[in-house]
Amino acid sequence: MAKKIVKKKKLKVFRLFIILLVLSGVFFGGYFYLKLPTLNILIKNTNYLNDDYILELAGLKNYPSFFFTSTSSMKKKLLSSPYIEDVTIKRKFYHSFVLNIKENKPLFFNQQDGHIVFDDKSSVEVFDVSVFRVPRLLNYVPDNKYDSFVKGMRNIHDDILSKISDIEYQPNDYDKDRFLLYMDDGNMVYLTLTKFKMINYYNDVLSQLEERRGILYLDNGNHFQIKE
Repeated sequence: MAKKIVKKKKLKVFRLFIILLVLSGVFFGGYFYLKLPTLNILIKNTNYLNDDYILELAGLKNYPSFFFTSTSSMKKKLLSSPYIEDVTIKRKFYHSFVLNIKENKPLFFNQQDGHIVFDDKSSVEVFDVSVFRVPRLLNYVPDNKYDSFVKGMRNIHDDILSKISDIEYQPNDYDKDRFLLYMDDGNMVYLTLTKFKMINYYNDVLSQLEERRGILYLDNGNHFQIKE
């Protein structure tokens, strides 16, 4: 009986080693590429918030992995701030984030409780009011007037708002909605809740006063009393 010869197949060990080496190189190369840090962060449209505050809040202070950092998580963290109304975050070439911030607009500083009051009626206690160019509310505004007061403040243009130094609730026997505004230039303006928008014409009025200082009455008629 003929003897059957079985040929042993040689394992192509070297070729298998090369394949594994290439696959490992691709895997680790891809992994380390995805682990590359964020290289650039652009923060846009901020007025009073500083970049360090936003970077810390968003978790970007130490420039983490660009690909492993979740934009939705960043947005959630940023929106937890009472100072931020909205934010959009975009990834850009090369390893860059662009954060477009919409700040919550501050309206006034309530001297009674040390809070900054915002456009949406929310408020937060602050210890350095100098970063906000807003007027101070000097005294208490009754609860039944407060909402209308905030609404009136909301309608004041930013360039005019920055010219008001102090606001005082000053009702009289004829009008319980009366406020006195102290302007940075030394003028004073009387307003009522229904006429808060009138202060937006303040610059036009100034051009007619020939640098005289006094009291502008917008609560009852429109007339100017010159200071002696």
